[in-house]
Amino acid sequence: MSEKSLVIRPFDPERDCLGVEMVERKCEVGTSGKISLFTDLMGDPICRIRHSPAFLMLVAEMGPEKKEIVGLIRGCIKTVTCGKRLSRNGKNAAEKNVTVPIYTKLAYILGLRVSPCHRRMGIGLKLVSRMEVWFREKGAEYSYMATDKDNEASLKLFTTRLGYSKFRTPSVLVQPVFAHRVRIPNRVTIFRLNPYDAETLYRHRFSTTEFFPRDIDSVLNNKLSLGTFLAVPSHAYPHGAESWPGIDSFLCDPPESWAVLSIWNSKEVFRLRVQGGSWAKRVLARTSRVVDQALPWLKIPSVPEIFRPFGLHFLYGLGGEGAESARLTRALCRHAHNLAKEFGCGVVATEVASCEPLRLEIPHWKRLSCAEDLWCIKRLGEDYSDGSVGDWTKSVPGPSIFVDPREF
Repeated sequence: MSEKSLVIRPFDPERDCLGVEMVERKCEVGTSGKISLFTDLMGDPICRIRHSPAFLMLVAEMGPEKKEIVGLIRGCIKTVTCGKRLSRNGKNAAEKNVTVPIYTKLAYILGLRVSPCHRRMGIGLKLVSRMEVWFREKGAEYSYMATDKDNEASLKLFTTRLGYSKFRTPSVLVQPVFAHRVRIPNRVTIFRLNPYDAETLYRHRFSTTEFFPRDIDSVLNNKLSLGTFLAVPSHAYPHGAESWPGIDSFLCDPPESWAVLSIWNSKEVFRLRVQGGSWAKRVLARTSRVVDQALPWLKIPSVPEIFRPFGLHFLYGLGGEGAESARLTRALCRHAHNLAKEFGCGVVATEVASCEPLRLEIPHWKRLSCAEDLWCIKRLGEDYSDGSVGDWTKSVPGPSIFVDPREF
């Protein structure tokens, strides 16, 4: 391949949509056994990054005569928590002992694609290198990416040739949406928080969690965010959902146990579909669905229509406190399932740290989930973060991470 025949340039929505779609269709997004999972971006190649504070999409074009798009990459930049420290600016001893977050400017690479017939030509390397130039121009201090731990080609590119290192291994948990509604225990009361209350709760209790986005208000106020839900034992507020005391009262005197999560409507951003699967599996899935629809009281764990394009809801901001937080988390996940059923989604998904205390309480099917995703990170320059965290790439994993739904 001649250096002059390859051009790396910004995506042009007026002329590149068809070429990008063709590359996407040729490339597998992920694999699970013999079943391949494909993503349909619904005609908008930048829909997965346009909700981020700063984003860019690049395409690789072969020429010079018959120009053809043979690769693409997406990237975005945001400010997140990379560590924590004790405050030194408090007026009294109590305020000085408060833990505050340390922020850094972080770049994220997603959607790197190279057409199968143009691989092993260095196109992926050139796309990532050009994207990193933009990251540095925008002041990003770190760059990271997520990949399947078994994707040898991707790992070799990033860890061997581009200087990334293995960083975190979260779990992607996926639960199918059944044809029947699931039951929520009567001993649980679920409140829907308005965006202001949700932001206050997250900043008060989760701002020191690794990867917590500084612009959490933008996430919660986004049209794709379907709401934040707080679960408490029913006896804590005997008058039910109408007895919400307000976020200030809750934070001053919280119940002994509580749990929270937010829901992101990824169905409006992209659709998934499973390619492959035997005829027998397709018939079995359809049969389970038909029976579940006809006899919902049997509570059959039916398989959704995953062999056709289907949408998903993403759960983020999961957390809680107290001895009953696990039970309350399960109730919230059931509530999320029922909401996804109303929206016609095929699955509900979330991503949590592998050592997240509530991980085992999140309903999921192992066959659809990924027990160990892999995040790789690279330091782009000196650490200009608000505080001193040293080199974040060498930090010890914490018990939790905050997964931004804009990047799932």
